[in-house]
Amino acid sequence: MRRLLLSNDDGVHAPGLRALHDALVPHARLRVVAPDRDKSGASNSLTLSRPLSLTDMDNGFYSVDGTPADCVYLGVNGLWDEKPDLVISGINHGGNLGDDVLYSGTVAAAMEGRNLGMAAIAMSLVGSRHFDTAGRVAASLVGAADQLSLPPRSLLNVNVPDLPWDEIQGFRVTRMGYRGPATRPLEVRDPRGRVRWWIAAAGENADDGADTDFAAVEAGYVSITPLQTDLTRHAAIADVQGWLDAFT
Repeated sequence: MRRLLLSNDDGVHAPGLRALHDALVPHARLRVVAPDRDKSGASNSLTLSRPLSLTDMDNGFYSVDGTPADCVYLGVNGLWDEKPDLVISGINHGGNLGDDVLYSGTVAAAMEGRNLGMAAIAMSLVGSRHFDTAGRVAASLVGAADQLSLPPRSLLNVNVPDLPWDEIQGFRVTRMGYRGPATRPLEVRDPRGRVRWWIAAAGENADDGADTDFAAVEAGYVSITPLQTDLTRHAAIADVQGWLDAFT
């Protein structure tokens, strides 16, 4: 039976992680390693300044006092004799669309699995109600995973509309859209009168064309975006070389 490592960034007690586990447990052998608290926005950070604690919970899950990437690193390396066949991160409470992926701990957990040589999928629900729908999507993808061939250092970013299963319009392969600049941070004062700052909401969609993840979800489709870990802007290499040659 296929071996799956599950993780997330919302924390080991998050309903999305439980929904993912329950949807996949009939289809695979599962190992769950997740942060002991909400680590949304942690991106690909690893904890290098102290050792990590791994706690075996009553429900069979493991919690780690670290980041999503820490959890996958520990889950893949050294804790069990057998490595997983697939890493699945989620189900995130909220979408990871467009350039959200640069900050997302959900995507980072999947990316860490990919960096360690595992096939990997990041699962997000664009909302907070229909985790059962996203669980069914995850089960469908896992059931067909053996037939998927991706280039090296690639992963899938999956965003599911927050709809009942029978209202899902289908599946679309998409590209990342992108957002405009974020709004200004929100100034608040703590009980002692000191100024504090909340990071504000993400900017409005700047590219949500018909082939983007934004457009697919808005139309009721599950968005599946292949991502790569190579961030090189290959088309700009010649321009940068010409610029460099001009003054060196």
